[in-house]
Order: sequence, then structure tokens, then C-alpha cells
Amino acid sequence: MAKTKQDRKKEIVKDEGKAKDKKDSRKKSEAFVEEKIPVRLIEFYRTKIVPDLMKKFSYKNIMQVPKLNKICVNVGVGAAVAEPKLIETTVKEIEAITGQHPAVVKAKKSVSNFKLREGMNIGVRVTLRNDRMYEFLDRLVNVSIPRIRDFRGLSDKSFDGRGNYSLGIKEQIIFPEINVDNVSKISGMDITFVTSAKTDEESFELLKLFGLPFSIKQQN
Repeated sequence: MAKTKQDRKKEIVKDEGKAKDKKDSRKKSEAFVEEKIPVRLIEFYRTKIVPDLMKKFSYKNIMQVPKLNKICVNVGVGAAVAEPKLIETTVKEIEAITGQHPAVVKAKKSVSNFKLREGMNIGVRVTLRNDRMYEFLDRLVNVSIPRIRDFRGLSDKSFDGRGNYSLGIKEQIIFPEINVDNVSKISGMDITFVTSAKTDEESFELLKLFGLPFSIKQQN
């Protein structure tokens, strides 16, 4: 039986659809696969820092060598009590700086003198581990800290006695990820380096080898 004009049109549409599907599948198979770039500080820790610490502290086992466990970034936004939108701005800034979406901290108690109620958003925090932690540390040491005005070295008095170190940043604009023209309010942050070191001396040497510029006067 001869095919009608409508049947022939339907076959042409089907053939075109099959050809398009084949073309799309070929494009997907030929899609560019991005190769992951190895984190520079991880290799530096294994090849340089570990041997130096083992030699300095006479460790018998490589597992005794202290390492960086995590970096915690905390930002207090007390002005958010009067301007709630500041929390959203701070979240975007910390996300741009760290490459990780932060959590919003809520008030645990109500304080009438500060017009603060329980449950109100008053801060932002983020915890970095593994690759993101090392990438943030690399940018902090080599790009951000040199941009601090009148910088004379980091204090070595901010260790907590258990191998952890805290650093205070007064202005978030030292990070190149922040566009100064879009900043409505200057805010600081606290950065805590949590290590597996048992003493402050071991933690100091670890962070020093990572590149943290401690003040020479305070080392003596």
C-alpha cells in the first residue's frame, strides 16, 4: 500500500529526531573533562614540612608529626540586630573568600541591653578541611596577609596551650575576592588553626613552615 503524504512527513520527523539524539550523545561523549589540579601545600607538607619536623623534634614515627586538621573562620555581625540584611552580605563575602557556604549563627540568649533576642542571626562561621583548607591557607599567606596595612608580623602569643592558634583580621577587604566598591561595612573575622600538635612549640613550627609570618621580635 502506498504511503500517504502525512506518513512520509512522520517518517522524516522521526529520522531527524534520531539523528539529533545521536549528535547529542556524541557531544556528551566528547565533552571536555576538567582535570583536577593538585593542591600545592599538600605536596609541600609531605616533602618539606614532615622531614623538617621529624628532624627538629626527633620523632620516631611519621605518624607523630603534627598536621593541620581544620581552619575555622568566624565573623560576628552584631550590627545585624538593627540591619538583618548584613547577614546575607556577610554570608556572600565569606563564601567568596573560603569557597564554601557558611552557616549562620543564632543567639542563644536574649540580652535586653543590646536589643538582642534568642534565635536572632548574629554571626557567620565556616569550617574548612582537606583541599579547601590548604587552598585557603595558601591564599591567606601569599596574597591576603601581605595586603594588611602596617603589617609587622603575627603575634606568637595567641596559642591556646593545646597546639591551636587564633588570628584576628580587622578588615575583610584584604582578601582579593572582595570588591571594595561593593563593601557597605568593614568587618573583621577570627581565623583559628586547629592542629594535631600536643604543644604550642610544635604547632608554632608547623605553622611557621607553612608560611605564617610570625613576628621575629616575639620569637625570642
